[in-house]
Amino acid sequence: MTLKRNSVVLILTIILLGVSARPQSVPNSSVSANDLARRVVTNELAFQDDHANWMYRLEKEQDGKKQVEEIVETKEGSLSRLLSIDNRPLNAKQQLEEDERVRELMTSRSAQQKLRRALDAETLQGRRLFKMLPDAFAFSYAGGDGNLVKLSFRPNPSFHAPSMEARVFHDMEGEMWVDRKQERLARFDGHLTQTVKFGFGLLGHLDKGGHFEVTQAEVVPGHWDMTTLSLEMTGKALLFASIGVQKKENHQDFHRVSDDLTLTQAADILNRPIVVADNR
Repeated sequence: MTLKRNSVVLILTIILLGVSARPQSVPNSSVSANDLARRVVTNELAFQDDHANWMYRLEKEQDGKKQVEEIVETKEGSLSRLLSIDNRPLNAKQQLEEDERVRELMTSRSAQQKLRRALDAETLQGRRLFKMLPDAFAFSYAGGDGNLVKLSFRPNPSFHAPSMEARVFHDMEGEMWVDRKQERLARFDGHLTQTVKFGFGLLGHLDKGGHFEVTQAEVVPGHWDMTTLSLEMTGKALLFASIGVQKKENHQDFHRVSDDLTLTQAADILNRPIVVADNR
């Protein structure tokens, strides 16, 4: 079972491992860059309340390991099934292990409750951080491409981060691409402008230059979702443990499923026959 996350919520959750420039206007428009950013934030938060369920394929690579998963969202949470590792289908033993994992998650009420509590906490935290975006950064227009408008952003020096998480979020600069017609977030590309220290460096730090990029798109008419994610962060944690995260994700093949889909029905979908690799 995986956590069902809005694209922005997912990014902000990962970063936690982390106006007032003169506004400029788009030609022939009275909307300032900061006002446009605020509209985008409002729209993204509003669409988080969309409870439609989707099935999609997730390709991810972390620290050199590649995996492909199929994910089905339900009213009770999201169920995933591992399809391949390092471009090889699961062998018979791995498929049996995956069957057992799915079965255990479906039958363990405590595991389901734990995941839901974690999801609720991350969703609340992500919404809180994302709402800060128009105040934490100073935006300016930086061109565009077709229906996309590019906004550059940098830390707003008058913003006082209320938490450690907000500090990481605030110490970034980069670019945000916006769909001009629907005022939706199309791409967010940011990097740390300086080393971020926690507890004066005693609790750890994230290195300057840490970078992440997320893109989302209208994957089917009327539905926007995350399509790619790239994250690279290094630093030190408590007791000098190294932090090194390199992660890439690609989300594709979106199909809507029933809003009333149950975990049992999702498992039936995921358990359809698949090719078994040679077990030698």
